[in-house]
Amino acid sequence: MRVLVLGYTGYLGGHVVEHLRLLPEIGVLHAGRSAQARFGIDLATADTERLAGTLATAAPDAVINCAGAVGGDPVRLAEVNARGTAVLCEALRQAAPKARLVHLGSAAEYGPGGKGVRVTESAPTRPLSPYGATKLAGTVTVTTSGLDAVVLRVGNPVGPGAPPSGLPGRITGMLREAGGDREAVLRLGDLSAYRDFVDARDVARAAVLAATASGPLPRVLNIGGGRAVRVRDLVHQLARIAGFQGRIEEDGGGSARSGDVSWQCSDITAAREALLWRPSYTLVASLAALWSASASAATARAEGGPVR
Repeated sequence: MRVLVLGYTGYLGGHVVEHLRLLPEIGVLHAGRSAQARFGIDLATADTERLAGTLATAAPDAVINCAGAVGGDPVRLAEVNARGTAVLCEALRQAAPKARLVHLGSAAEYGPGGKGVRVTESAPTRPLSPYGATKLAGTVTVTTSGLDAVVLRVGNPVGPGAPPSGLPGRITGMLREAGGDREAVLRLGDLSAYRDFVDARDVARAAVLAATASGPLPRVLNIGGGRAVRVRDLVHQLARIAGFQGRIEEDGGGSARSGDVSWQCSDITAAREALLWRPSYTLVASLAALWSASASAATARAEGGPVR
């Protein structure tokens, strides 16, 4: 089986490729903007005809689309998350109409949830940020494309390699910089919101299961931890793992990407039934792996070696 991974150099894409390489029956094809990519694809600028030619050459049995923008202005978000996904779907219809498409969406597409409620895939979508809106546009394109396709609506990824664009990766960098300084102060925004965190390695496993599953799948599946965690608790747990001895202060500022969403929790029943998938890492284990990986990366940078 040939599986083409778009965005393989990114956080989730890297974990997907790592998981695929454990399966000897899978041929992994890399696609992205990197010079090392076998197939050069940039969804922000790709045109349908050229992308269709690339897909015809790759001849994949499945495509896992991990490419996406999580930051930047609304134009950049729309170029990658909305337009890029539409171009990909049209190119697949032309060049590889029988290939399964697994597209990584986001729980931000749902918008605000009611406190104490686990959101199902049939819940109304009311995104409050350009990020959530452009991810939803991509999801609508995929689910109405007529392709053999499934969207995995991913919660808040955490675990080894988390980038600074997300809160766990940003806090890790701040803790790493603080070191053992007892006078260090981490000044953060409002940490009272609840989020559904899921390990990136569990996301990768879900994507591979979806790509290799026999038979049709639901159009949308939630991939999350299945429980809401107060962001403050995550930050303090990570600080304990890091041995942080300073102070953590909240100034009440929020995240533009999260908007005004104070509660987020996904019902993952459908993924358990369709993919026989459930999270395998606890949040504590994910945070410990994140901290450990950041230490390895810091050592590699100090020694001038490659950083993973």
